[in-house]
Amino acid sequence: MEPDDEIYANGEPDSSNNRNRPIISSEQLDIEAYAGLYTGRTKITRLLFIADQCGQNNNTAMQMEALRMAYEEIKKGENTQLFRDVVHKIDGRLGDKYGMDSAWCEAVDRRAVQKKEKLENELNAYRTNLIKESIRMGYNDFGDYHYTHGSLADAFKSYVRTRDYCTTSKHVIHMCMSAILVSIETGQFTHVTSYISKAEQTVDALDPNTVSKLHCAAGLAHLDSKKYKLAARKFLEVAPELGNSYNEVIAPQDVATYGGLCALASFDRMELKNKVIDSINFRNFLELVPEVRELIHDFYSSHYASCLDYLGNLKANLMLDIHLHDHVQTLYDQIRNKALIQYTHPFVSVDLHVMANAFKTTVAGLEKELEALITDNQIQARIDSHNQILYARHADQRNATFQRVLQTGNEFDRDVRAMLLRANLIKLEYKASRKL
Repeated sequence: MEPDDEIYANGEPDSSNNRNRPIISSEQLDIEAYAGLYTGRTKITRLLFIADQCGQNNNTAMQMEALRMAYEEIKKGENTQLFRDVVHKIDGRLGDKYGMDSAWCEAVDRRAVQKKEKLENELNAYRTNLIKESIRMGYNDFGDYHYTHGSLADAFKSYVRTRDYCTTSKHVIHMCMSAILVSIETGQFTHVTSYISKAEQTVDALDPNTVSKLHCAAGLAHLDSKKYKLAARKFLEVAPELGNSYNEVIAPQDVATYGGLCALASFDRMELKNKVIDSINFRNFLELVPEVRELIHDFYSSHYASCLDYLGNLKANLMLDIHLHDHVQTLYDQIRNKALIQYTHPFVSVDLHVMANAFKTTVAGLEKELEALITDNQIQARIDSHNQILYARHADQRNATFQRVLQTGNEFDRDVRAMLLRANLIKLEYKASRKL
């Protein structure tokens, strides 16, 4: 089968094409395995996000599982307000074991008050002695205290205050990374971008792992602002040595998923080949998520039916991702539009029945999609609705060349006439001056 024929026949069963690809199904997300990828506050917030989404979709079993794990994780920390919120959401549906533990809350709050008094006394003493390093550590401890107890706004203020007392480049990097962490948690991505810029200016203290963390944070900031191409580039720059060292924010599987989908939605074929498929660094991340790896390869190989199958199977779980949730539909639409454009590109005419089969849609539905792309000038074609055929409107290269030649000739003629006129004017002016 010729390459063009393979594209044209895409979506039709072909027993001769026996490619070994992992088959994925629309299985329910394994919450325990998913939560195990993360640590700290992001683990809890991701579980609560899953619980909220499942509650909206009437998936009570999954919602209760997420709330149960969040309950257990919160009790390992000291955030009593978050604990009360989770108990309220559970509302007794998991039995007495997962009810309100007033004794635990009181004990934690009591220890928190004592610790705060101690930190305040220490900081006041450091201020009196004017020891910059001690003051910096005092504010940093206050930031950690507020972060642990869920007061993220106060934590951010405390971390930022350490800036005036930083004496080394490493201190500046530590301040920036703390501010970035809190800003990501609060969704303040303008602060994230600002402190990434500050950290990148401190070149002498940046190790490769910190650079990768900054790329991850920048990718999330671009993703939040729907700058998918910039987000893809940042995720593609993350070194595989990052591993699990930044799992208080992002897991390596997320780097593969976010980077892969953003690249599919925004890169052209050349960029996709050079920066994603042939990238040795990013290949290590893609190995962690074989479904994303396969759909990227299928898209590049023009096996659109298989690619769209993978996307369809992944969608339910991607909708449970706290960072990707708001962008899934937009990314999917952009990827599908690119697939439609690439499918039609090599042909003078396309049978809409065959194309609809390849994209697993109806002819009427396909017509509407193609109409939108033609109107938006993304596909140069016209639709024969009666015969159900798409005809490409390729530019007449011969006519275009003649038109360019004629235009160049007219411009040359105009320039020569202008030069002759100028020469004659200069000549006449010279004769007039001699007579005078």
